[in-house]
Amino acid sequence: MRVNKVRAKLAAGERVYGLFSVIPEPVLVEMIGCAGYDFVVLDSEHTLVDPQQLENLIRAAEAVDLTPFVRVPVAAPGAILRALDAGAMGVVIPHVRSRSDVDEAIRAARYHPEGLRSLGGGRAPGFGAIDGTGYLARANAEIMVIPLIEDAEGVAAIDDIVAGGGVDLVMPGPADLSQSYGVPWQVRHPLVQEALKRLHTACAGHGVPYCPITRNRDSHRRWLEAGVTAFVLGEERDLAATAFRQHLATVSPRGL
Repeated sequence: MRVNKVRAKLAAGERVYGLFSVIPEPVLVEMIGCAGYDFVVLDSEHTLVDPQQLENLIRAAEAVDLTPFVRVPVAAPGAILRALDAGAMGVVIPHVRSRSDVDEAIRAARYHPEGLRSLGGGRAPGFGAIDGTGYLARANAEIMVIPLIEDAEGVAAIDDIVAGGGVDLVMPGPADLSQSYGVPWQVRHPLVQEALKRLHTACAGHGVPYCPITRNRDSHRRWLEAGVTAFVLGEERDLAATAFRQHLATVSPRGL
């Protein structure tokens, strides 16, 4: 089992950078790692990805020393188990609204005495290269449980969510938060911005790393000045589409 370098860097106070990846192609995951990112969040909530594809996406991340997390479709034990058995080093849990949502995810993601993840073999313990009991301890120490707060209820309950332990990193979902507050896609609306600040304050107060989505230099600077060390810099699909448009406009402007 690999060392979770993201967890190690955060514990040492170092910065980490990642991207969401929604195009289920291993070569794109390799490109993210070769570009120098620390982690990738492989999407299985909005993306149609089968278990074999997901396992190959994780393999691609491992090949370029990129820490693979998986955003599971729901906080269900089966979905979490399959992602971790495929080799994910953490699970991102969508729409966490309460401490009970976190407790359910922890039970599914960790072994005894912290949880009840189903025992099994396969690639996660190296097909038997690590003995069973040794793997349990290493998995509990390395695998991260990451709530994604995307609803007003989750913001209201954030202190309870992080105070109970077992949460390794918190990510906000500004787009869904904007809808939850009645201002869809207005991610810079004061209601959304205040929610993001509230999440960070609670995480900082309980010693839990906070990982905002920062898509530009000014946003990154503000969060850096606030003491944040973990960042998601967007989604590879959006970056690719933007690059395509910019390239076309630069090389062959429509007005010529």
